[in-house]
Amino acid sequence: MSSIDRSQSVGGTRTYEVRTYGCQMNVHDSERLAGLLEDAGYVRAPEGADAADVVVFNTCAVRENADNKLYGNLGHLAPKKAARPGMQIAVGGCLAQKDRDTIVKKAPWVDVVFGTHNIGKLPVLLERARVQEEAQVEIAESLEAFPSTLPTRRESAYAAWVSISVGCNNTCTFCIVPALRGKEKDRRPGDILAEIETLVAEGVSEITLLGQNVNAYGSDIGDREAFSKLLRACGKIEGLERVRFTSPHPRDFTDDVIAAMAETPNVMPQLHMPLQSGSDTVLKAMRRSYRQERYLGIIEKVRAAIPHAAISTDIIVGFPGETDEDFEQTLHVVREARFAQAFTFQYSKRPGTPAAEMDGQIPKKVVQERYERLVALQEEISWEENKKQVGRTLELMVAEGEGRKDDTTHRLSGRAPDNRLVHFTKPDQEVRPGDVVTVEITYAAPHHLLAEGPVLDVRRTRAGDAWEKRNAEKEGKAAQSAGVLLGLPKIGVPEPLPVAASGCGCD
Repeated sequence: MSSIDRSQSVGGTRTYEVRTYGCQMNVHDSERLAGLLEDAGYVRAPEGADAADVVVFNTCAVRENADNKLYGNLGHLAPKKAARPGMQIAVGGCLAQKDRDTIVKKAPWVDVVFGTHNIGKLPVLLERARVQEEAQVEIAESLEAFPSTLPTRRESAYAAWVSISVGCNNTCTFCIVPALRGKEKDRRPGDILAEIETLVAEGVSEITLLGQNVNAYGSDIGDREAFSKLLRACGKIEGLERVRFTSPHPRDFTDDVIAAMAETPNVMPQLHMPLQSGSDTVLKAMRRSYRQERYLGIIEKVRAAIPHAAISTDIIVGFPGETDEDFEQTLHVVREARFAQAFTFQYSKRPGTPAAEMDGQIPKKVVQERYERLVALQEEISWEENKKQVGRTLELMVAEGEGRKDDTTHRLSGRAPDNRLVHFTKPDQEVRPGDVVTVEITYAAPHHLLAEGPVLDVRRTRAGDAWEKRNAEKEGKAAQSAGVLLGLPKIGVPEPLPVAASGCGCD
């Protein structure tokens, strides 16, 4: 065994690393990939390791430079793999589903390529590639089993993703995801609620319902009110303190959903609803099924029912054919909607989408100028909306790893019910991720709030207990491994929940 092998293998056990790109669906899929590998006997590579025995790329195909980023990263690993017999590289996700054999042709040192519909095959494909000593490419054309039946290594002890559907029935002209993830498939409500109840029993107190078009849930099972019923059912689960969901589509955002949000106490006053454009002309070209008036009407209804709701969105700038007047309409909606946050994207051509072949592609310089104007306006609005929070008393769920300066500022960080990030003064008593604190907001910045006074109350929770138990188990395993690894640095605090850009420009 080489010195590199000794630094990465734990007592002869092969290590793995999963690198995730894209939306929350990919983040959750990566938790399943990690669970599958650990179920097969792999262990997670130590943080800061030069390279694991198995490196898995879970890719996104939405952005224009996704291909270049992947092949650049694969090229970086090529000499490491050549110097380390037995190392394997796997590529999955949307880009793998799209490019298939192309990946192995461009990067012949890749061992496994698998698609979005067959992530459960990864351990088998890795073993087959090792035994047969040749690349394995397996892309299923349809879902083999709902992914939530697979083992999962959750990144957080107190918060969890729960998929309620996969795939999408929309035909947005800029989006390639439906072609890669297929038509919408809904899980049975009983299966979803059973998973949530199991998570709560393990100490989870916050769940986020996931779907490519989450509020279209029910279209596959023939119940137009299935999503609002699901929200209300979540409200009856004892011990479940916070329920969120992403990403809904304005077309399916019906009054019964707004009522369920307002009337179910543990459904948080937060809504992420993609706008994409404020221009009716552009929305039609995008094949979005709503118009500006409909969108602003939903915002008005949500605000009437849930006055303190924080609303965020996705916006694409520079879609083919977008005129100055079209862009002004987007700025108008931003001013009217007063989003707490907006995830803004410069239009990116994706091969295989109708928009890529449209006339009127906008010059990069024009797109950049519009993008900068939009970002400046939204920054101003975000700051103004955050200033309205000063003086409010809020309950925060203590978060892990979200305050990069917490150690130097002697603060901790948490999320308000509306999902705003709040940094607060560290109290004298112990506070764990998953616990709940009550604070008064004293200062607002565009992207976070501060509570500089003393913490008003600390509530220890089962979620905090779960975090403490997991942390103790990790430290125990690290100490045990340290006796074998001859100087391997000890693993400390667990990694924070991975951050994915809300929406991938395709919702």
